[in-house]
Amino acid sequence: MIGVAGGLHWIDVLVVIAYLVIVALIGSLSGGKQNSVRDYFLGGRNIPWWAVSFAIVAAETSTLTFISIPGLAYLTNLNFLQVTFGYLLGRIIVSFVLLPSYRKGELLTAYALLEARFGKHARSYASIVFLFTRVAADGVRLFATSIPLALIFRTFPLFQNFSNLQIYIISIVIIGGVTLIYTYTGGVKGIIWVDVLQMSIYLGGAFLALGILWNKVPNWLTILPQISPEVDKLQIFNFSLSRSFADFFAKPYTLVGSLIGGTFLSMASHGTDQLIVQRLLTTRNLRDSQKALITSGVIVIGQFALFLCVGLLLFVYYGGIKPGAGGTPFTKSDEIFPFFIIHNLPIGVKGLIIAGLLAAAMSTLAGSISSLSSSALMDLYKPRFGKNLTPVGELRLSRLWAIGWAVILMIVAVLFIKIPQAVVEIALSIASITYGGLLGTFLLGVLFKKVDQRSALYGFSAGIAAMLTIILVPLLGHKAPIFYWTWYTLIGCSVTLLVGNLCSYFRHKK
Repeated sequence: MIGVAGGLHWIDVLVVIAYLVIVALIGSLSGGKQNSVRDYFLGGRNIPWWAVSFAIVAAETSTLTFISIPGLAYLTNLNFLQVTFGYLLGRIIVSFVLLPSYRKGELLTAYALLEARFGKHARSYASIVFLFTRVAADGVRLFATSIPLALIFRTFPLFQNFSNLQIYIISIVIIGGVTLIYTYTGGVKGIIWVDVLQMSIYLGGAFLALGILWNKVPNWLTILPQISPEVDKLQIFNFSLSRSFADFFAKPYTLVGSLIGGTFLSMASHGTDQLIVQRLLTTRNLRDSQKALITSGVIVIGQFALFLCVGLLLFVYYGGIKPGAGGTPFTKSDEIFPFFIIHNLPIGVKGLIIAGLLAAAMSTLAGSISSLSSSALMDLYKPRFGKNLTPVGELRLSRLWAIGWAVILMIVAVLFIKIPQAVVEIALSIASITYGGLLGTFLLGVLFKKVDQRSALYGFSAGIAAMLTIILVPLLGHKAPIFYWTWYTLIGCSVTLLVGNLCSYFRHKK
């Protein structure tokens, strides 16, 4: 039977409010004094590797992991864990293939490497692609963050006459506003130290929720097969063979697809995405960057296992009832864990866990605002319009960019409110559209010395065009995708490498 013991107590609300205030203060104060964009975007390059490792995990975790991964396990099983093994492998490759190139010279963004190798047009193109991808993907993440806060507001009499859309918009503005405060004042150093705090809080909250769920359904392992006899909910590795070649690529979370998809997605996100690369550039040296990146991969595997287990226990606790079914209080899988937190945890505890949920979200949002600002300023604005900017002028402009990107992210988040699909898959699919082209372009620069700028740009464009075709054609025809999202990055990267090298060959042949 579904428990609805009660909504939030005023103590829980105070815990959440106190947390938001404390985070804003810590982020603002820990950033220290900033005299230049180097201080604002790279923290003076003296941040300990372990703090950067925690910040990477916090940045990529967001609310997607906190609410969507339990929801995914609720609907399916533990197959998603296969993807995280690929995440670790991808980080190892990035550590020894791309990071050495980043640590040469005084690079402020990931895309400055492309200018050094190819030219300014490659840098600008990559930066523009990053900006569009990051806005779309993190707009989804910000919307995901608003889900639990919207559920909280629904329990208040004050919001009884508000529509669902209005409540979500209010939630998005509150989260975006608080995050902007410490991002604006603390810079990347403030963001990283807040991330360390926030990772501790959201992981602690998840373990606490797992313990409470385990206590409520202590015999869950016995009950689980009875509720879902047709699905092995405890299955981690999916060794099933496809009936056809096409089915092999369209089938979700097979072992091969998950490992390859996880590896290439992680190589792209942690090797070419300014959100992560910016953090890796804040360490003292290359070795520290490598330790931070690889350690983050190990932590992520454990973290995903934790949230998937929460989803399985929720499945048992709610008797396997489907979201959206008659009489069900949650309409989508992403609402299941927040609903449980609000209605079934002790007073004070639910406030702490909701604070942890917000922690997971704000860490990603803060990093996104900072990385968008740094890329827009250093890759696009300064080379064209800001050559005579003083250090103080650059710093002031950086903060104005931060405000602008925060507002844009909030607007994009509103656009995803009525989409029913699990937000974690939406965000990963959006990122994968361009990640393949980005990764392929970076690999062209590092591994293929004869490829010139024009050939690299042709390859980059071909990679993105291929992914748009693969995704949009089935969508417009109302058909199932030919490939599952785990293959997107590999396909985009392969097309980019192939076209880039072919163009280079024919150009040199002339």
